[in-house]
Amino acid sequence: MPELPEVETTVRGLAPFLEGQRLTAVTTFRPDLRRPFPADLAQRLTGATVTSLSRRAKYGIVSTDRDDHMIFHLGMSGRWRTEGGEAGKHDHLLVETAGHRLFLHDPRRFGSVDLVSGDPLVMFPAFVTLGPEPLSDAFDAVDLAKALAGRRAPIKAMLLDQTVVAGLGNIYVCEALNMARISPTKPAADVSKAKLAVLVPAIKSVLIAAIAAGGSTLRDFLSPEGDLGYFAKDWRVYGREGQACECGGTIARIVQSGRSTFYCPKCQR
Repeated sequence: MPELPEVETTVRGLAPFLEGQRLTAVTTFRPDLRRPFPADLAQRLTGATVTSLSRRAKYGIVSTDRDDHMIFHLGMSGRWRTEGGEAGKHDHLLVETAGHRLFLHDPRRFGSVDLVSGDPLVMFPAFVTLGPEPLSDAFDAVDLAKALAGRRAPIKAMLLDQTVVAGLGNIYVCEALNMARISPTKPAADVSKAKLAVLVPAIKSVLIAAIAAGGSTLRDFLSPEGDLGYFAKDWRVYGREGQACECGGTIARIVQSGRSTFYCPKCQR
């Protein structure tokens, strides 16, 4: 599933094609993805000018001068195609400007498209309960310690809880926990403040590096330009079961809440 770095890469990739551009046509090729397309999507967006593109957690936001905001989620296999041409089998939404045809491509159809008016951070229900953005100043060790106080769930599960911190996914949590030398199975409340002071910058560092590399390509993800994400070549532990950790230990794989966790039992305690 595309995680925060992949969505950030997507938003940045779409900006040169959409920002400041008037939308000349918006066309859907099926009634729904994970849920129905907004019935008035084409009516409200056609003729509008895109004023900005942004991201909240794992969602992309396309804002217009009509104070309408198209919010998209890439689901398991979604991406935007910017090379134009005609719609393919798995292209479900077309957004056109005077010079470009952009397709939302989603073979598994687990993505979504919503449309809200007003401040999307307030008006879109999925945003209301989200925790702070991990790359923002609002995400720090002090507030993270407060969010984890008394929580006996494993630290990995708590970092994946979108009400604690927004946008983190399996890959980057595994990577950050290894960088901070924290066991993914450790009860969240038992992680010391000193360790949290290391974990927060580790999370930020991993995300920044992943965004710079264009994300991690798993299965279908490509950037809007069709490029692969190259952060996978720098994975410290993810997908590396049985290989050597930089500490000299051997990377292990366990399953937590149905997801694979990769970590080093030697250095992550």
